[in-house]
Amino acid sequence: MSYSLPTLAYAYDELEPHFDEKTMKIHHTKHHQTYINNANTVLEAYPNLAGQSVEELIKDLNKVPDEKRTFMRNNAGGHANHSMFWQGLKIGTTLAGNLKAAVERDFGTVEEFQTKFETAAAARFGSGWAWLVSKGDKLAVVSTANQDNPLMGEAIAGVSGYPIIALDVWEHAYYLQYQNRRPDYIKAFWNVVDWDVASERYNERPS
Repeated sequence: MSYSLPTLAYAYDELEPHFDEKTMKIHHTKHHQTYINNANTVLEAYPNLAGQSVEELIKDLNKVPDEKRTFMRNNAGGHANHSMFWQGLKIGTTLAGNLKAAVERDFGTVEEFQTKFETAAAARFGSGWAWLVSKGDKLAVVSTANQDNPLMGEAIAGVSGYPIIALDVWEHAYYLQYQNRRPDYIKAFWNVVDWDVASERYNERPS
């Protein structure tokens, strides 16, 4: 089983003016597709890795031969991260229910959570991601470098947790529209978070 580019549930221009059409199309069809193409070369060479989801693979990179481990950390990680990112975007949803209650419990207010998330996303030097994760019975904000994912665990990614929302802060995600104004891109993210998907992930998180 090889990886394939996920179909988006929206048109490339549907998240405008917050995320522009040109960036969305290039990001999805070029950047994400490249991670998939690269990862598939390893799946073809090592068929024993192809029978699991990309999330299962990145949870245990020790299954990957030594000479391909960093390559798959980057490329299978890129596929996993982007797949979650696309799924978590939509205009017009509202933070509510169990997830909102958990955010208020663990961060004080929704605004305090957003400030902490924005700080983590802006402070990530170079390329990487910002995440809201579930760790045990608590929520936490973390960031990772490059295409690392909290599912990889602290020994690899430096953080751990079950991802609830993800924000790509690689320049390719925003530079055409926002240039060097990463903080503006981060703030725009709140207009396109699919809180319904985030709530589903929170409610279905592993115990």
